[in-house]
Amino acid sequence: MISNLLDPVIIFFVLGILSGVLKNDLKLPEAIYDALSIYLLLAIGYKGGLELSKTSLNNIYFPVAATICLGILIPLIAFVILSRAGKFKKPDSAAIAAHYGSVSAVTFAVAIDFLHNSGVIYDEYMTVLLVMLEIPAIAVGITLAKFHSREGSDVDINSLVKEILFGKSIYLLLGGLIAGYFAGMFHNESINKLFLDLFKGFLAFFLLEMGIIASKRFRDFKRVGPFLISFGIVMPLISSILGIFAGLISGLSLGGTFILACMAASSSYIAAPTAMRIAVPEANPTLYITASLGITFPFNIIIGLPVYYYLTDLIFKIFKG
Repeated sequence: MISNLLDPVIIFFVLGILSGVLKNDLKLPEAIYDALSIYLLLAIGYKGGLELSKTSLNNIYFPVAATICLGILIPLIAFVILSRAGKFKKPDSAAIAAHYGSVSAVTFAVAIDFLHNSGVIYDEYMTVLLVMLEIPAIAVGITLAKFHSREGSDVDINSLVKEILFGKSIYLLLGGLIAGYFAGMFHNESINKLFLDLFKGFLAFFLLEMGIIASKRFRDFKRVGPFLISFGIVMPLISSILGIFAGLISGLSLGGTFILACMAASSSYIAAPTAMRIAVPEANPTLYITASLGITFPFNIIIGLPVYYYLTDLIFKIFKG
């Protein structure tokens, strides 16, 4: 955990949080923030495509199936906890559950960086699993919301499907994946320096801004209440364990299982909020954005990753010797 806290990208994230708490005027221009978002999604996809070009597609069937099951199971568990134990309204429970079933691409990127720093290898096709986890989780959240929403029947299904399948996150990840796959297949490495060598520097800049944004959600803690704050920490731990067992059963390596655990533990703050605003307009955005961005994201980046690695290593030793 100390090693993780001393990583430059984590230090940049903490600097951003402190800047927001101190209320100074540090802020990246919006255009730069948007450009960094596009770059990171493309780079994650591109790196995954390069690695995917080196492996047989036959190897990914079981991990993909296990990941889709995770994308269905996690929001269902989250919905039950929120609606029954937390006594949240059904639309709010569904919207929050969709966020916790979905994925944070930045958490995924930091998890990969964590493994690089630790010298641990991982399976080449993890970006494919990132996309496979994103789509069913949002779909389950929408389905839950429609069953309990007065306005659910008025949702424009075409717009919703378009947003889920062709929204910015999925579109850029898939685009980068395809570009990286063909670059690897034909050994066309002309842009590798941009997407590989410079990745960590751009990630550090992005996390600086994310720290500032996350700190602004701290003021909403009183509005979301102690139960949701606790949920934002406990639910990722539950999801990470589910992710570890999914990786173990599907044959992923230690590194790949760790990344799957981190994906399962993460919470979306890009794709899911957009989809929920369309599908569940009566859900309170303060609840799901504060939980995802103000609680779970900082917890995962600063504390969660080393905890998930410890749990992955422990469970692997127990079951694989």
